[in-house]
Formats: sequence, C-alpha cells, structure tokens
Amino acid sequence: MGAIEANSLVKDFDNLRAVDGVTFEVKEGEVLGFLGPNGAGKTTTVRMITGVLKPDSGRAYIDGIDVTRDPIGAKEQIGIAPEEANCYIDLTARGNMQLAGELYGVPKKKIKEKSIKLLDEFGLLDRADSKVKGFSKGMRQRLILAMALVNDPPILFLDEPTAGLDVASQRLIKERIKDLNDQGKTIFLTTHNISEADKLCDRVAIINNGQIATIDSPEKLKSTIQSTQSALVSFSGNGLSQDKLKYLKDLETVEEIEKEGDKYRLYGLDPGEIVEEVVDFARSENLKIISLNTSGPSLEEVFTHLTTG
Repeated sequence: MGAIEANSLVKDFDNLRAVDGVTFEVKEGEVLGFLGPNGAGKTTTVRMITGVLKPDSGRAYIDGIDVTRDPIGAKEQIGIAPEEANCYIDLTARGNMQLAGELYGVPKKKIKEKSIKLLDEFGLLDRADSKVKGFSKGMRQRLILAMALVNDPPILFLDEPTAGLDVASQRLIKERIKDLNDQGKTIFLTTHNISEADKLCDRVAIINNGQIATIDSPEKLKSTIQSTQSALVSFSGNGLSQDKLKYLKDLETVEEIEKEGDKYRLYGLDPGEIVEEVVDFARSENLKIISLNTSGPSLEEVFTHLTTG
C-alpha cells in the first residue's frame, strides 16, 4: 500500500455527484500533482482523503491507516498547508508555530526548537515576534507551510502553495518543496499552475467531472499527444511575404502554422522532418534562419485536451 490511497471514493451533494469513484495511489517519497478545472472534484477528494469529509462510499488510507476508522491516527501522519492562509493574524509568527505544535501534540521543548529551525528555513526568523497582521501574503503562506511541518510529518498536502505570491516567495517555496521531497517526504500538490506541476511532480493526476481522467509522469502524458509536436523558426528581415508564407504552409510535413511574434510555429507529426524541409525552404528562397528548434506538447496542452470538449 502507498503513502496515500484513494479507493473508489464517491461523494454526492444533493443531486450532484462531486466525486465519482476516484481511485489512485501515491507512492512513498513521491510528489503527485493533482490538477483539474474548477468544480472538477479536487477539493472534495482532498477533504475525503484528509478526513475532513466522510465519503458516501469508498475508502481513503494514509500510510495504510483507514481515514474513516482511525481519523486521529491518519492525521498524525500528515501536514496540511491550505491555500487560504489559516494563521492567526493577532498572534506572532512564533505564537502561530506554538499553537500549531500544540494542536499536533508536539512536546513544548520540541515545538520551540522546531519553530526556530523552520522560521529560519522560510526566511521568517527575523519576524518571529512580529504579529502576522503585518505580514505580506507571501510571508503568511511561508508561515502556513512552516506550521504544517512542525510535527515533522512524512506526508504533506499542499493546496496552491504559490498562488498569488511574489516571485521571491514562489522561488523559496518551490525550493523548499524540492528539499522536503529530497528528505523523503511524500507530497500531494494541488495546483492550477501547470508549469509548476511539470517541474516539481513525479506524476500528475488530472481529475475531470469527478473522475480521474489520467495519471502518469508529465513526460509520458506529453507523449500521448503527438499532434502538437512542433518546430519554431525565425528568419532575418521583417518576416515572410505572403507568397513565401504560403510556400511554408504548403510544406508536406506541416499541418498547421502559427505566427508568434517574429517567429513561426510549424505543427506536424515529425518535427525532425519539418526542420529538414524548413532548411531546404530557406536555402531555396535565399533566407537566413536566425533560430530553429523543436518542441513536444506541453503539459498544459495535455490538460486542455483531457478536460475540454
């Protein structure tokens, strides 16, 4: 059994089935990205797995512990950093850490030691005795993540940890996520930031209409959509004339062409063959190529493909 397991989870709200038989497993030490459009069932699924909501049917397990039968035992294994900062603004950063430690049942001496260590790691030690009401959103989000780690849990649930943050805070949190994973922690990352999921996650699960549409590594998911293979080329001068552009569009291996600024993106099944034809085209038309590279589909294109239409 994995670190996290969802087994045929179902949840109805009135006449709406929000989650419809969701099943997946998160391996120990893995970073799993959980993606889906608004209303797809992400939040409801996470709430069932973390014991906030009871499923109508199905089971959820944390480190082998049945969440419904032993919610306290399951919750002892996890740390949760919600998107909406739930720290107390009239307490100091140190006070919030103390409160979180007490809620998790951490011994007082250890709370003090962990608080100093974690506040330092998240760049908040110099503001440890400042009230949170004066913190920026980025500082509050860093504090929330530090609070989720005060009991040193093996499993972390992170909900949109970098949403709406400044670049420096985003970078720090991403680095900490990587560090925590390197330390062996299992991380369940709910995010709308597909680029973030692509860079941080070992696998990505996409939920749509209450069901898991797919779950696999980012690279394997990208390889399932061959139609978005492409080559991106730019030529010297002021772009192509209409005649030359028509010639480019008529190349045998090119299925579609889009202008991107001063560049042209050529779509086809084999970007290598597109490159060869573009080079031949440039030579025949006496054009100088400034840049030419190939790319496969993005994770965003996979997401769009699976959640629309």
